[in-house]
Amino acid sequence: MPFILYALVVAIWGTTWIAIVMQLGTAPIAVSIFWRFAIAALVMTLIARLCGRLQRLSLRDRLFCLAQGCCVFGFNFLCFYHAAEWINSGLESVIFSMAVLFNAINSFLFFRIRPPVSFFPAALLGAAGIILLFWRDLSAPRIEPGLFIGIGLSALGTLGFSLGNMISLRHQRRGLDILTTNSQAMLYGALVMGLLALSQGANFMPPLSARYLGSLLYLALFGSVIAFGAYFTLVSRIGADQAAYSILLFPLVALAISTLYEGYVWHPSAVAGLLLILTGNLVMFARPERLLFRLRGTA
Repeated sequence: MPFILYALVVAIWGTTWIAIVMQLGTAPIAVSIFWRFAIAALVMTLIARLCGRLQRLSLRDRLFCLAQGCCVFGFNFLCFYHAAEWINSGLESVIFSMAVLFNAINSFLFFRIRPPVSFFPAALLGAAGIILLFWRDLSAPRIEPGLFIGIGLSALGTLGFSLGNMISLRHQRRGLDILTTNSQAMLYGALVMGLLALSQGANFMPPLSARYLGSLLYLALFGSVIAFGAYFTLVSRIGADQAAYSILLFPLVALAISTLYEGYVWHPSAVAGLLLILTGNLVMFARPERLLFRLRGTA
C-alpha cells in the first residue's frame, strides 16, 4: 500500500506541470487558478466535514490561512503559469525541487532553526546545477530575455511555496488540523485570484473545450486533492522523511513528459545540471536535521 501511495504522489505531481501548459492561452491565468482551487477547496471541505475533521478557526488563524492561500494556492501559481510561457514546464519542476533549500533559509529567518551543515554543499550543488541546466541558452551568442523571466518567475513561485510551508509549520505548532487549514487556504487563494481576475475585467466563463476542462479537473481533483491526500497518508504510514523523497522523483516524470510533448532536447550540460540539482537535494534529504520533512501542510 505505501508503494502505491508513493507512486501516486510522484505520478500526479510529475504530470501537473504539463497540465498547466495545456491551460495557457485559453483563459486568463488568474481565472484558471481561481477555478482550480475553488473546486479543490469545495471538495476538501466536504471531505473534512464528512470525516469530522473540520475545525473552527479563530480570526487570527483565518488570517494566516489567507496568507498561506496567497503564498501556496495563489500568487505562486500565478508565477508558475507565467513562467511556463517562457521556459519548458519540465525545467520549471526542477527549479521547484529547490524548495528544500528555500525551506531551510526561511526556517532560520522565521523560526531561528539553524540549517544543517549539509545545506551549504547542497546549495552550491543546486546553484551549479541550475547554471548547467540552462547553460546552452546562457552561452548562446544572443541570450533571450524570456529565459531570465522564466527562471526568475519559477524561483519566485518556489519562494512563495516555501513561505506557505512556514505558515503551515505555524499551524502544526498550534495543533490545527491540516485538512482544515489547507481547505481554508485553498478557498482564500481562489478568492484572491478571483478578485485579481475581476480587477482585470476577465471573463470567468471557462473555455468549454475538452482539453481545458480536462486539465482543470485534473489539476483540481488529482493535483490538489488526491495527491495531497495520498501524500499525507504516506507521511502517517512511513514517516515524513521517507515520504518527502517524492520531491526528488517527480521532476524526472515532468521532464520525461516534456521531452515527449514539448520537444525538450537533452544536452550533456542539461543532464549534468539535472544530476547536480538532484544530488544537492539528496544531500539535504540525507541529513536527519532537514526541515522539509516537518513541513507537511503544502501545495
